[in-house]
Amino acid sequence: MRVLITGATGLIGKNITQLFHEKGIKVNYLTTSKEKIEKIENYQGFYWNPKKGEIDSHCLEGVGAIINLAGASVFQPWTEKNKKIILQSRLDSLKLLYKTLNENEHTVIQLVSASAIGIYPSSYQKMYYEDTSETSEDFLGQVVQKWEAAAEEFNQLGLRVAKVRIGLVLANDGGALPQMSRPLKYGLGTSLGSGKQWQSWIHIEDLARVFLHILENGLSGPYNAVAPNPITHEQLIEQLADTMGKKVWLPKVPAFALKTLMGEMSTLVLGSQLVSSDKIEKTGFSFHYVNLKQALNNLQHKKTGQ
Repeated sequence: MRVLITGATGLIGKNITQLFHEKGIKVNYLTTSKEKIEKIENYQGFYWNPKKGEIDSHCLEGVGAIINLAGASVFQPWTEKNKKIILQSRLDSLKLLYKTLNENEHTVIQLVSASAIGIYPSSYQKMYYEDTSETSEDFLGQVVQKWEAAAEEFNQLGLRVAKVRIGLVLANDGGALPQMSRPLKYGLGTSLGSGKQWQSWIHIEDLARVFLHILENGLSGPYNAVAPNPITHEQLIEQLADTMGKKVWLPKVPAFALKTLMGEMSTLVLGSQLVSSDKIEKTGFSFHYVNLKQALNNLQHKKTGQ
C-alpha cells in the first residue's frame, strides 16, 4: 500500500510516517519546500503550493488513500491577516487535492482528513460526541466547520471520507507539552484561568495509531481522537509538574489577564471541551495511553533516555 500525506513533515505527519513505515506502508508526501523533497522507495516527496494552485500530479501514482494534515498553525496572533491564512491554508489544500483527483487518473479510494475538537462549544459540564448538532461559533469553531465541509466534498468523487477531530496532542518534540513544561522547569508554572476547563488529550503515538486504524478499517465520518480520560487544566499542570519533579506554587493566571494579553486567541487556553472517545473505541481501537500520568511518564522517560 502507498499513502499520500500532506503535512508529513510536521509533528503529527512525522509520527504517522514512522508508524506506516513500521507497518510496511509506503508514503508519498507533498511539501511546499523543495529542499525537503526526498526520493527513496518508501518515502517519495513531491512539490506543491496550494496558495498558487501548483502540484506535481505524479504524487498520486500508486496511491490508495490520502491523509490530509495541511494547515497553518492556529498558535499565532489572530490578526485579520493571520486568521485568513489559518482558514485559507486548510481550504486551499483540500481544494487543490480535489481538483487534482478530479482531473487525473488515480486509484485513491479514501481521504482521512485532520480536524479538531475545537468544533465543539466550550462547556464545563457537557460531554461531546461526534453526532452532536452543536458547534462552536468562535473563530476556531468556524474554521473547523469549513475545514470539515471541504473534506466532505470528496464524497462527490466517490471517496470514503473520515475526519479526525484531534484533541490536545502530548509529544516531546512539538505541540503544547514543551510550552507547558518550560515554565515548570524553572519553577514558574501555574494554571491558566480557573484551571477547571476540561482538556481532552491524546498521546502522539495513539494519535498516529488512530489514523492507521481508520485507514486499515475503511472508516468514514467524524471520529474524536482523544484518550478515554479527559482531565482539567489544573490537573494537567499538577501531574506534569509531578512528573518533572517540580512544584506548582504560583497563583493561577486570571482569565481577564489572559483575555487582555491574548484577546480572542485566549479561547485556545480558556476553552473547555469534554470530549468522548467512545466511537473510535467501538470500532475496535484500543488506546495504549489511557491515563494522563501513564502518558506523561512515557514521554518523560523518552525525553531523558531512561
